[in-house]
Amino acid sequence: MSVKRSDDDKRDKRWSDLFGSLDEEFEEMRENMNRLMERLMTGTPAFDGEPMTYGFSMKIDSNGKPRIQHFGNTRAEEEATPTREPLTDVIEEEDKVRVVMELPGVRKDDIRLHATAKVLDIDVETENRKFSKHLDLPCEVKGDSARATYKNGVLQIILQKSPKKRKREIKIE
Repeated sequence: MSVKRSDDDKRDKRWSDLFGSLDEEFEEMRENMNRLMERLMTGTPAFDGEPMTYGFSMKIDSNGKPRIQHFGNTRAEEEATPTREPLTDVIEEEDKVRVVMELPGVRKDDIRLHATAKVLDIDVETENRKFSKHLDLPCEVKGDSARATYKNGVLQIILQKSPKKRKREIKIE
């Protein structure tokens, strides 16, 4: 005897195929919330150490490719660390590269910058906050040309681009 599936059964299977993974994600979220609530009810700190911060920004680069940049002191599947990765924008202009970074709650004297032709490193360490960022720059710059300003928790660094090296024609003898 064969059982004929009804239209409702077919429709339910399509929805299940489409949203099946959401059920698993919601179940994992429910388990995490239950663990968090249990820790809160027993007086155990909800998080060990620093608050967990995570986020990302997405931009389209000059080649039309999406560029995703993570920031914070954790990733979705990692434990929190005391060092945070600040939200950063890198803007390539005609003759310079502009780096804008959010560093709330620190003094300009706490910020350490190191630049080379292709890399910019930023480190901040205070009693209450630690930030760190390693940036691979989109082009070569003059490391000694860096100029930085810091106002209202926003650091802006401007680096002059290195002149493009010309191709040298080689004559064949």
